[in-house]
Amino acid sequence: MTTRAEICVTACAEAWRGDGAILASFAGTVPGLGARLAQLTFAPDLLVTDGEATLLRDDAVEGWLPYRQVFAMVAAGTRHVMMGASQLDRHGNSNISCIGDWERPKRQLLGVRGAPGNTIGHTTSYWVPRHSPRVFVEHVDMVSGIGGDRGAHEIRVVVTDLAVLDFATPDHTMRLRSTHPGVTVRQVVDATGFPLVVSGQVPQTRMPTAEELALIRDHLDPDGRRDR
Repeated sequence: MTTRAEICVTACAEAWRGDGAILASFAGTVPGLGARLAQLTFAPDLLVTDGEATLLRDDAVEGWLPYRQVFAMVAAGTRHVMMGASQLDRHGNSNISCIGDWERPKRQLLGVRGAPGNTIGHTTSYWVPRHSPRVFVEHVDMVSGIGGDRGAHEIRVVVTDLAVLDFATPDHTMRLRSTHPGVTVRQVVDATGFPLVVSGQVPQTRMPTAEELALIRDHLDPDGRRDR
């Protein structure tokens, strides 16, 4: 039986489809598995790192990527990162800095880190492991990564534990692209703190193929880290 985690890994992999020879960066286990799955199947030109300075291909070292070169790739737009977000609004503005007033926050988070350069310099997607109104908010408490209304390069997709969302609307506001098997449109709408664009019959997120499942289970993640 295919698990929700395996569907999410495949949905994350799809974010890099068609990107060609660019650097895939990611935050989190599921997006990391997705990038490696994409490289091993439909995106063989994708560059994948170990999160530090080594380029990998099927667990073998393919090259060296020092940190200074990552900044050069950011500036050149030859990178597609899948980040996390504590808050996201309908335009794709993200917050990873603080909850509450930034002068006296209720909770201090990571800080903006690379989010401004990522979102203005190259394609950005997001992975949200718990789709809820606390994450999907009307207005983020602080803009860490910019959205489409602030001049982002491209916010491509948001993959969550419930659905895949994108910004393929005339005003570049968030749209429900697909729901994962067993999830209803109403569940996604109720878990979102602003009105989602829902166009016609919303399809189901595609299931992993037999080849993809074998790669996930037996090669990429035999210890089942995706489920945790």
